[in-house]
Amino acid sequence: MSPVRIRPYRPDDAPRLYEAARESVGDVFPWLAWCHPQYTLAEAAAWAESREELARQALEYHFVITGDGDRFLGGCGINHINRIHRFGNLGYWVRSSATGRGVAVSAVTLSAAFAFQNTDLVRLEIVCAVGNRRSQRVAEKAGAVREGVLRDRLRVNGAPHDAVMYSVVRPR
Repeated sequence: MSPVRIRPYRPDDAPRLYEAARESVGDVFPWLAWCHPQYTLAEAAAWAESREELARQALEYHFVITGDGDRFLGGCGINHINRIHRFGNLGYWVRSSATGRGVAVSAVTLSAAFAFQNTDLVRLEIVCAVGNRRSQRVAEKAGAVREGVLRDRLRVNGAPHDAVMYSVVRPR
């Protein structure tokens, strides 16, 4: 596998985000409603253009996952940041043609390193639907600790789902 990197979104990422999302609707939409069958280039552009300001304000940090030649492999990031208790949610997705190669595991590791080097967060949570076994394997391979199942924790495509909670904590 070629080296995986993460970098902040840029407005010119919109066409590559759109292409990757459209390729991946069948795999991603069951778990992440934003990647829906009618996903548009305008939605991708709005996303890519809005990420820089959120990071500047330290509200959210979103990254493009890239491979050789800056190939767009997916996205990852830290959101739902709780400043009082110093934790955030760590999320990820990988385009269908790049799955099964350790891309998401690398992205989780790189995102956690970013958070612990550049913020005061002490805990990152990975919350994934009980049925999303792929995402659970990623969390486990990245060294996240499974903490339990949270009943009706997620709403995915309008339906409640139990979710598995994983955590990554700042090294002491």
